[in-house]
Amino acid sequence: MNKTPKGNRPHITFLGKRNVGKSSLINVLINQELSIVSDVPGTTTDPVEKATELNPFGPVVFVDTAGYDDIGLLGEKRVKKTMTALTESDLAIIVITEELTNDDKKIIDLVISKNIGYLLVINKSDIMDEETIKKVQNNIRQSYNVAVLLCSTINHNNIEELKESIITILRSNPSELPIISDLLKPMDTVVLVIPIDKEAPKGRLILPQVQTIRECLDADVSCIVVKERELHYTLNHILKTKPKIVITDSQAFLKVNADVADDVLMTSFSILYARQKGDLITYTKGISAIKKLKNNDSILIAELCSHRPISEDIGRVKIPRWLEQYSGLSLNFDVFSGKEIPEDLTKYKLIIQCGGCMANRSLIISRINKAIDQNVPITNYGLIIAYLHGIIERALTPFPEALEYLKS
Repeated sequence: MNKTPKGNRPHITFLGKRNVGKSSLINVLINQELSIVSDVPGTTTDPVEKATELNPFGPVVFVDTAGYDDIGLLGEKRVKKTMTALTESDLAIIVITEELTNDDKKIIDLVISKNIGYLLVINKSDIMDEETIKKVQNNIRQSYNVAVLLCSTINHNNIEELKESIITILRSNPSELPIISDLLKPMDTVVLVIPIDKEAPKGRLILPQVQTIRECLDADVSCIVVKERELHYTLNHILKTKPKIVITDSQAFLKVNADVADDVLMTSFSILYARQKGDLITYTKGISAIKKLKNNDSILIAELCSHRPISEDIGRVKIPRWLEQYSGLSLNFDVFSGKEIPEDLTKYKLIIQCGGCMANRSLIISRINKAIDQNVPITNYGLIIAYLHGIIERALTPFPEALEYLKS
C-alpha cells in the first residue's frame, strides 16, 4: 500500500462563513490548488477532501467546506453537508475575518460540544487595520479561552505558525489506535483466516486484512494467512507451537471456533476494528438489546462503504437472516450506506454498525455518540455475529474489559 488510507489519516476541517478565505488557506498550506477560489461568496459547495502529507507530521486529509451562513434551499443542503463533514473531524480550523458573528459562535460552541480540537484563525489580516484586529481579538477573548492566529494568504503571514499549531494539536491527540499490536509481543505467531468467496476482490485482500498483516509485521510477529479449509491442517501439521491468536473473518466464526483449541485466543477482524475505530464496551453493551426485541421492531444496518451488494451480502442478507432465526421474530431492517444516517434514530431498537475500515475513528465515534444521546443501543457486525453463533465470550476473551462487562 503506497498511500495511507483516508480512514487512517487525521481529518482537518476548515469551517467559516462564505468568502472568509477557507479555500485559499488550504491551497497555501498544501501548496496546491485544491479548491477554486474567487471573490464570489459560496464558491465552495460540497465538501472537498484532499489527502496529502503535512510535513513533518505525516499523512492527513484537509477538508474544505461550504460557508455555514449559506442561504436558500441549496444553501441549507450545503450547510448540512458541512455539518456531516464535521462528524469526521479530528481538528477544526474555524476561520473568521473582521468580526465574530453569532454564526461563528454557534459553530465554535458546536465544535466544543463534540469535543473536537480547534484553532481560531483571523484571515485576511493584510487588509485589516490594527483597530479592527484588536476589536475582533477582544471579542474572541471575552467568550473563548483559545489562541488566535492572524493569517494572510497574500503575504503568507503566520502560515507556517498555523501549520505548526495544527501539528502540535494532532500530536497531542493521536486519532489512530492499534489494531492488534498491543496484544502481541515479538516472536508471537498469529494466524489469519481469510475466506476467498464472492465478496473477496479478485487478486486483492480487503483493507482490514492488509492492515492487520502490516501491523503484525511491524510488531516483529510471525503472521500466517490461510483459508478456512486449510486452518485445521495448518494448526495440527505445520505449526510446531500453538499460535498466540487466530483472527478470522466473522462469517467463518463457527468453523474456525471448531478448529482452534480452547486455550488459543480467537477473535475476528470486525471485532478488532470495533475496538480500533469505535468503542468496544458500548458495542458490547448494545448486544443486550437483542433479548428485548419484539415482533416488527426496526433495526438500522449502518454501512460506511458503498460496495455493490451481492446475493449473500453480510449486512443486507446474512445478519438480518441470522437475527430473525435466532429471535424467532419478524423484524424490519433499514440499510444506510455512506457517511449519513438519519438524524432521528428513535424508531430503531438496535443499530448494527459495520467495522468501519474505510472511515476514520472520529466519524464512528460521532455516530456512536448520536445513538447514545438518543438512547438507541448500537453494536457491531463482528460482535452480533459472534453472539448469534453462541461464541461471543470466546471472541471477546482477548479483551478482558469487554469480556468482564459482557459477563456482568
